[in-house]
Amino acid sequence: MDAGTAMAKLVIITGMSGAGKTIAVQSLEDLGYFCVDNLPPVLIPKFAELIEQSNGKIGKVALVIDLRGREFFTALSESLSYVKDHFTIGYEILFLDATDSVLVQRYKESRRRHPLAPEGLPLEGIKLERRMLEDLKGWATQVIDTSNLKPAQLKERIMSRFANADLSIISINITSFGFKYGIPIDADLIFDVRFLPNPHYVEHLRPNTGQDPEVYEYVMKWPETQTFLAKLLDMLQFLIPLYRKEGKSQVVIGIGCTGGKHRSVALAEYLGRTLGSSDTELIRVSLGFAFGYRH
Repeated sequence: MDAGTAMAKLVIITGMSGAGKTIAVQSLEDLGYFCVDNLPPVLIPKFAELIEQSNGKIGKVALVIDLRGREFFTALSESLSYVKDHFTIGYEILFLDATDSVLVQRYKESRRRHPLAPEGLPLEGIKLERRMLEDLKGWATQVIDTSNLKPAQLKERIMSRFANADLSIISINITSFGFKYGIPIDADLIFDVRFLPNPHYVEHLRPNTGQDPEVYEYVMKWPETQTFLAKLLDMLQFLIPLYRKEGKSQVVIGIGCTGGKHRSVALAEYLGRTLGSSDTELIRVSLGFAFGYRH
């Protein structure tokens, strides 16, 4: 088998109906992926065989798997296990999600019926679909919450992730958030830092954020902050190589405090700089600050 075939990439696009799968597959098509919409999962091994037999002519493939083909859906796990055991193709599962309220609004705006509730309310179909996809979301190597993303923003995020992507590189996305606004649903790891002294109660610090040097220094000066960060970094340095070994291409780390403005932002800044300065080229780090984040 030649090097071209060994580098073949297979992306499975799935997730909630109305969460943006059409935009995702169009984005990958623009990147030169050979795309197939609504492929029955039982045909994935046959498709993998065709990829390898193409001798590198078909090197990047994206398949949309969703509940329109639900009679085949239970075969997905077995098909992916077969591909892993019998082919040299690396695959990723991209799962697109959004909150129930956002999905309902999208169905109302499009005047479409939910595929699992053709005669009923969209919310009934959404809740049923979410239950059916619960295990699949756990298999995903990347989850994108599109609740607050416009189509152009989702396309930009996918293009950025998959353009010249190397499956051996793992992206670490660190985001701050406020618990009073809710937990980001696409986070893999959540850390609660509300136990740290709060700059909100220091009058001259209150208007600023954790990106301000004074606030940052206030948060970082406490012994409990330093102890927490040492233990957190030790755990992440243990976990990240294991995530990469399992094929995860992205890990989203959520750092939360009460309002998502001071403590979580300062710690996200620290983690971003520390992990980003790692001496390995296999880690790519990005930061996000969700001031006033709300689902």
